[in-house]
Amino acid sequence: MITAELLEILCCPETHQPLRQADEETVASLNRRIAAKELRNLRGEVVAEPIEGALLREDGKRAFVVRQNIPVMITEEAVEIGTA
Repeated sequence: MITAELLEILCCPETHQPLRQADEETVASLNRRIAAKELRNLRGEVVAEPIEGALLREDGKRAFVVRQNIPVMITEEAVEIGTA
């Protein structure tokens, strides 16, 4: 779980937009896309491992995955949000 204090200081490394925690349905949707091998990061690589959470950019277009309670804040590792 990302603490409120940490979330307050994190922002998108590309656009500097604030981030918010993804709800359970969004995380479940991303994990379904991962299981179907349909989710790619911005580098173009298929995301192979299920995620435990995600931080959504304010505009809702991208998410930074959370693994072992650590947000992966590398722009190329972000994923596009949308319907599969």
